Amino acid sequence: MSAHDPSKLLIVDDLPENLRALDALIRDEQRQVFQAQSGEEALSLMLEHEFALAILDVQMPGMDGFELAELMRSTSRTRNIPIVFVSAAGRELNYAFKGYETGAVDFLYKPLDPDAVRSKVKVFVTLDQQRREMQRQMEALEAARRDQEVLLRELNATQAELQRSLRMRDEFMSLVAHELRTPLNTLFLETQMRSLQLKRGNLPAFNPEQMGNMIKRDERQIKAMIRLIDDMLDVSRMKSGTLSIRPGKVELLALLERVVNDLSLQAAAAGANVVLAPHHPVEGYWDEFRIEQVVVNLLTNALRYGGGGAVEVSVHDEGCNVRIAVRDHGKGIAPDFIDRIFEPYERGAKSGEPKGLGLGLYISRQLAASHGGHLTVESVPGQGACFSLILPCTEVARMVAAASA
Repeated sequence: MSAHDPSKLLIVDDLPENLRALDALIRDEQRQVFQAQSGEEALSLMLEHEFALAILDVQMPGMDGFELAELMRSTSRTRNIPIVFVSAAGRELNYAFKGYETGAVDFLYKPLDPDAVRSKVKVFVTLDQQRREMQRQMEALEAARRDQEVLLRELNATQAELQRSLRMRDEFMSLVAHELRTPLNTLFLETQMRSLQLKRGNLPAFNPEQMGNMIKRDERQIKAMIRLIDDMLDVSRMKSGTLSIRPGKVELLALLERVVNDLSLQAAAAGANVVLAPHHPVEGYWDEFRIEQVVVNLLTNALRYGGGGAVEVSVHDEGCNVRIAVRDHGKGIAPDFIDRIFEPYERGAKSGEPKGLGLGLYISRQLAASHGGHLTVESVPGQGACFSLILPCTEVARMVAAASA
């Protein structure tokens, strides 16, 4: 009940004509009057409604007004309802004293003075309206307090996230500088060595075989920098919603065989081997370059953190989807870190372990989503990790991929 709803009044009398007369006397647009012809009926109404005032006739057959008042005062639901007794008995019976003893706030004798009745009822209606308005304001204040607490928690969480983002940004900028400096330093040293050889006239140092090795080393360093820059550009495009997806028909097994073969040297350098489980050809409608990018990221991650063991790549048909699983047998991922590894700039590396920019898994999950699929991981610490790239390979997937292009 709001503060603007009509106040509810209860009048109790065994005579219908008395009820009608009193109802006509006190009813108006701010009041809703309920009538009862017995104590039992009055108690039933009190259990259903919250009354601002109860006007009780003292002399009723069965349960009289005093007995009804005693029952009202014995129950928490009705204990605080103001009671005004009405009696036709003479003052010499001293009913008023007994009425006040039973908790009445006033005692009126018949015949009633209309002005006095209206005045008293008005006081209690005003008090009821003020009480409900105060209750409404208290509830509003409590709601505002709860909202402020929620806002404060959100602000604290936002501040903590901002501080974390700032730390990650600083670490990221430091890491980017380090990752760029490494290939640049190598190129710079190579250039200095060649310049020195030229100044000394040592032309045999530039024979075809040595020149080919120089070019290969340069290419590796340049590709490392290009890959670094491409990753940062991909993240920027994803955040701005401008990443380009160009879907086309792709045969998945041929793509996986090519990627596994290309990474064989990297696997050998890590003391590992990549095994592609046999599977029948699988065709889908995807962006071949982007799917290859995801698979390369997953395999590179497995070689980096797999502890030198075998890395297993397998393909599974799952209804309208195809799942590419990349499993390693390294240290695994702590449960509280599983969700974080898919955030940008998060790295699973610890002190002394290989590092990266922490963009590969974030980019891979976004690329999976852009194809209407998703990327997940399952891991038990000490038992390695299994990343699953799930892609739709139906006509619906073709439409999803085309819509995201």
